[in-house]
Amino acid sequence: MTAAPGILAVDSGGSGLRVVVGTADGAEAGPRQSREPVRTGPRGIDPGHLMAQLVPMVRALTAEAGIAELGAATIGAAGMTTLGDALRAELPGALGREFGVRRVALVADGVTGYAGALGPVPGAVVAGGTGLIAIGTDLTRWHRADGWGHLLGDCGSGAWIGRAGLEAAMRAYDGRPGGSTGLRARAEDLFGPLTGLPGKLYPRTDRPAVLASFAPQVAACADGDPVAAGILRTAAGHIGDAAAAVCPDTADAQVAFTGGLFRIGEPLLAPLEEELARRLPHARRVPPAGDPLRGAVRIARDLAGDTLTLPSDETMLYVVAEKNG
Repeated sequence: MTAAPGILAVDSGGSGLRVVVGTADGAEAGPRQSREPVRTGPRGIDPGHLMAQLVPMVRALTAEAGIAELGAATIGAAGMTTLGDALRAELPGALGREFGVRRVALVADGVTGYAGALGPVPGAVVAGGTGLIAIGTDLTRWHRADGWGHLLGDCGSGAWIGRAGLEAAMRAYDGRPGGSTGLRARAEDLFGPLTGLPGKLYPRTDRPAVLASFAPQVAACADGDPVAAGILRTAAGHIGDAAAAVCPDTADAQVAFTGGLFRIGEPLLAPLEEELARRLPHARRVPPAGDPLRGAVRIARDLAGDTLTLPSDETMLYVVAEKNG
């Protein structure tokens, strides 16, 4: 068993927890996964529920890796920016008591996504799926754009594209301008008679995911359907807006896109590349190097080695050192 303190990296989101432990020299155990999302309540993300899931996974992984003590931990969590007050107040002490952790970084999932995709360089990362958020930094401070949910934002996201496609289907059904008979046919194949669509959609608690399920149909219809192609061009413009809002104006800036939205393919990617060339000609487009869990691992290793250069921030990358009580 190694005597050197190890590192802990956690990625917490809507699909549960993913956990890795490792050593300073790069050895790792994991990931292990819990598919139960951490609860939220009046105080935000519940630190007790997170620890209840985390402790048995970490105990198993440290035994597997032969690590006696954990010196640094990164907890990346969806909702940390607005729902992380209880975590910031209680989690560093809990990790110290349970595992001997002396340095803790509590990190918004957009920042772990950034660290995983680009690492400690200036630039912007757009994470797109059902929703959409852009995170950027010049290495002195963080910038965020969108991520406000399907009612107030997430412009260009899967939910946004799907909603626009279904609106075009309804316009075709009504005979109004701006409709698409191709999208109408695809909507009827997927959801049944369109007169029943509001009753199927509005009561659902997972409306954004239902809307996003139609986005691939919009992409499939785009070749030869000017309405569908126009929706994707507009989506690309919104994504370009978000990237431009957070990307630093420096010659070494990089831009990466992560998430399932960008697997939609050329009907979205081609106009998006045009937007980037127009809006961010100085920024180099790169593929993401890794996912948010890899970003959490990287931050934990940098924290352990005193080499963390990503900027600290009270809500987005909050670092607590020597918290053992």
